[in-house]
Parts: sequence; structure tokens; C-alpha cells
Amino acid sequence: MPRLLIVHHTPSPAMQELFEAVLEGATDPDIEGVEVLRRPALTATASDVLEADGYLLGTPANIGYISGALKHFFDTVYYPCLDATRGRPFGAYVHGNQGTEGAVKAIRDITGGMGWKAVVETVEVMGGVDKAALERCWELGATVAASLME
Repeated sequence: MPRLLIVHHTPSPAMQELFEAVLEGATDPDIEGVEVLRRPALTATASDVLEADGYLLGTPANIGYISGALKHFFDTVYYPCLDATRGRPFGAYVHGNQGTEGAVKAIRDITGGMGWKAVVETVEVMGGVDKAALERCWELGATVAASLME
């Protein structure tokens, strides 16, 4: 059974709302045969990444960059997973109060270096979380999970 790994750093109520919407989309009953695992970025391991077939990444934009927790995740898994995970699908969501561009670029650069393939545009949410943002996150989760259906 294909496995989707959600790696997230969820330190705020806004990030929690977005994470829950992503998870709801990824676990929609219409998406069959995909196991969804979730790991906080500080506890996700190279084994988690190697055992997954696709990835969802969630981070706040902190001072124009990804969170230290997501950076730590990438630092930990980059070399052990580099060759073995090339071509795998992923998606991401980013929340910021003063800009998300740097965080989105960092995700694009790191995942590009790993050879992962975005199956949907990164969801960028600025400021408060509204219904439209939650719907975009639901779609993100559903799209990435559906891309793994056999």
C-alpha cells in the first residue's frame, strides 16, 4: 500500500488549522489504498522518508525562511534519502504573517536538490486562516494522496 508522509511544524493555532485541513484532504474516504502517516518535523526520520512514497510538508514562514524544525528535518534526511527518493511526489503549505516567499523558495530549492516532484503548487497563506485557505489545504492533501493511488 502506498504511504504518504506528512512532515509538519505546527507551533501555532493557524498552522494547526492548516494541518488539520491537509490531513482531512489526504484521508478523504474517496482516496483508497493510501496510508497516511504524520510526523512532527523534529521527530521525522530518514526511515520515515525512505518508507514513504510521497510527502506533504508544512511550515510557518519564520523571518522569511522555513522553520528551524523543517530545516532540521531536511538536514537529517537529505543525504540518507537523496538517491533513494528521487522522483517522488510532494506538496507543501506555508503560513506567514510577513511574507512566505523565502520559505517557499527554500522548499523548492531543497526538494529540487532531492529530485522530488511537486504535484501541486505550494499553498501560501498570509495572515489569518480563512475558509478559502482551508479549502486550498484540503485540496493539497487530497491531490498529493490521490497521486499515490494505485
